[in-house]
Amino acid sequence: MKRTDYRSTCHSVSLLYAHLVFVTKYRRRVLDPAMLTDCETTLRQVCTALGAELVEFNGEADHVHLLVRYPPQVPISELVRSLKGATARRLRADYTGRCNRARMHGHFWTPSYFAVSVSAGGAPLSVLKQYIENQERPA
Repeated sequence: MKRTDYRSTCHSVSLLYAHLVFVTKYRRRVLDPAMLTDCETTLRQVCTALGAELVEFNGEADHVHLLVRYPPQVPISELVRSLKGATARRLRADYTGRCNRARMHGHFWTPSYFAVSVSAGGAPLSVLKQYIENQERPA
């Protein structure tokens, strides 16, 4: 990593990445290309508001993968809560018929999530970005 990649504040220097996976309620296969595009737009807006960056995004019909660079002041649980909440509200509002048909009982995402920190000791970021890019996005 270049020195300029580090986030520097008065009290810390950091470079934090998380690979997040959100799964639809009951693993319903409701996500289509338009929904994934709207989801990505909303995720980028929320990340910006939190001082984070959505580095990579993709998904399949029943789940999404995110690679997020985030500041140390934002706990992962708060980041996830904000991201899932905003996308659920947007997707349920814009795609009401599709979400209701799937009988998701007022929820869009499962209450759980997958999160793993990404570091130089694990898979290189380029490999993780490629993995997310190669998800089988619905046609």
